Amino acid sequence: MNSIENNDLAALIDHTLLKPESTRADVESLLREAEELGTYSVCVSPSMLPVDTTVKVATVCGFPSGQHAPSVKAAEAADAVSKGADEVDMVINVGLARAGEFDAVREEIAEVREAAPKPTVLKVIIESAALSDEQIVAVCEAAEQAGADFVKTSTGFHPAGGASEHAVALMRRTVGDRLGVKASGGIRDRAAAEAMVAAGASRLGLSSSRAVLEGGAGGSGY
Repeated sequence: MNSIENNDLAALIDHTLLKPESTRADVESLLREAEELGTYSVCVSPSMLPVDTTVKVATVCGFPSGQHAPSVKAAEAADAVSKGADEVDMVINVGLARAGEFDAVREEIAEVREAAPKPTVLKVIIESAALSDEQIVAVCEAAEQAGADFVKTSTGFHPAGGASEHAVALMRRTVGDRLGVKASGGIRDRAAAEAMVAAGASRLGLSSSRAVLEGGAGGSGY
């Protein structure tokens, strides 16, 4: 028995396609599926913008490594907004976080925030599986100080792994109800999705949205 109604769960999903080999036909299929399923948004690569859909449009910047100059991330975010993105999911420089350079992390987030001002929703991907608990807390605090709207667990591409209930709960405790928390990376069945919501996620990044909503298991995607 599902503890969350399908339409309520769908309304938390960023239906995602970020595989580098994706074609425009793949993206068109994603858009139609998102509309059919009633997901909150789609999340596509910036090169695929603009897109025509009735749901919100999210994209990424500094993806997936985060090892881009802040000015490049900012330019990418501004370009995405000019092409219709409602939301931008930026990857932090995880090396800075691991080195304890949290002021630099805050400054790069702030630069992207300036380039993509509200009402654009800015989500900050912290790559939680690569960080200690103390680093997760510090990066979440930096994101809030820089004006972000969400903190997000993972790109889904890092070898350290994707979302975990522990990280989501820690991120939620850190930001309270002031920011959203997005769980992404490796969420491929209904139980995992509901567990992330129970831990404190207010948005889910899924590529296997249909399988999750229908109670099955997805493949090896995002």
